[in-house]
Amino acid sequence: MFPTEHTEDTEIEPMINFPSPLFRTRRSARRLQSWRIPRGVQALALPIAWLTDCPFTVVLGRLLLLVISVSSVCSVGQLRATAPSPPALQTIVFFGDSLTAGLGLDDPATTAFPALIQQKLTAAKLPWRTVNAGLSGETTAGGLRRVDWILRQPADLFVLELGGNDGLRGLPLTEVRTNLQAIVDKVRAKYPSAQIVLAGMKLPVNLGDYAKDFAAIYPELAAKNQLVLIPFLLDAVGGVPALNQADGIHPTAPGHAKVAETVWSVLKPMLQP
Repeated sequence: MFPTEHTEDTEIEPMINFPSPLFRTRRSARRLQSWRIPRGVQALALPIAWLTDCPFTVVLGRLLLLVISVSSVCSVGQLRATAPSPPALQTIVFFGDSLTAGLGLDDPATTAFPALIQQKLTAAKLPWRTVNAGLSGETTAGGLRRVDWILRQPADLFVLELGGNDGLRGLPLTEVRTNLQAIVDKVRAKYPSAQIVLAGMKLPVNLGDYAKDFAAIYPELAAKNQLVLIPFLLDAVGGVPALNQADGIHPTAPGHAKVAETVWSVLKPMLQP
């Protein structure tokens, strides 16, 4: 804003002759007369100085500060407007029974396998959040009645873990298959683009053909509906006393850590950007 050398072709802002009553000293008047002031600032500063009987230098300085401040705010606003926003969080819903709910753990909110999956997602900086929709004692019939309520929230990936309680109670396998299929159909109807993962379950082998036919339901449904299959949720955990609670059914915290590794091995490739 101070005088510089100019060539003949350079457009020069007109010099300003300031009325002497506005200045406190001749020195300040001579100095301001040598400045080249933008027309807009000139037009605004002079009337304000006359009306307020304030030194022109003070008025000019305050106006220039205001212009600089507004320009800075606009620049920051433009940067914020053009900066890329972080990706929106997507949701994994774990829909199951006591195995998903973390029955018997001191703190299921942090040690059940869905919570451990959330920790892995956070560590990997993946834009996903987990919802633990496990309910102890849930059967496939109960899950079918409950799923509509669960689907009121977003579900970009749906992990279906049900059937174990049906098998332990010896319920008809046709009912188990029908209910699981109906749950899949409801998820697909509500969220057509959602990925569905089916967690396979197995029963003790001493249940004979019933256990064999029960285990076959999961790969059959996965193939029919093009679902991603976890072959056996409790792989390397089921039947291992050190990883299960006293009931021999529900995993301990270390058991859930093992289950989380099994689940993560299936989910991780599906979640990579």
